[in-house]
Amino acid sequence: MTIYDFSVSDRNGREVSLSDFEGKVILVVNTATECGFTPQYDELEALYAKYKDRGFEILDFPCNQFGGQAPGTNAQIHEFCLLRYQTKFTRFGKVDVNGHNQSRLFLWLKSQLDFRGFDMGDPAAVELSKLVAKTDPNYKHNSDIKWNFTKFLVNRHGDAIQRFEPPVKPAAIERYIKELL
Repeated sequence: MTIYDFSVSDRNGREVSLSDFEGKVILVVNTATECGFTPQYDELEALYAKYKDRGFEILDFPCNQFGGQAPGTNAQIHEFCLLRYQTKFTRFGKVDVNGHNQSRLFLWLKSQLDFRGFDMGDPAAVELSKLVAKTDPNYKHNSDIKWNFTKFLVNRHGDAIQRFEPPVKPAAIERYIKELL
């Protein structure tokens, strides 16, 4: 199974086959518009602008499961991202990334790439660890998405190859993207 075996709803509710992105290097991100990590949209857009012509795509999946930080409709979220961060990469409809109603795509991504921990040398990671532990004391031992802006890198063959936790800035992922391109 690869990412190309999945279909997801776009922000207008239409089904889109991820096979439309076949042959591309893909970064899948669960996002939120009112999160402390929301400014990562700037770096995501910079990466997209720099590498889109070489076969790089970002697939943005808003998610309201973490602190209710993605309120509003799909249209409102899209407008916010366009106006505030001038994003041009593909944005889909809101999804759940954990739990009973989780997206099959995220279930698959988590099955491919376990949670490997936070970089506790990063102050943002230390704070996030404390926050996540309040609601999931066992968080270190499951593959659930921990917070907004978890990123999954997918190669040109549709294989999920690397997971980056929310505190990892998109600029730190650039070298991995370049290797795959």
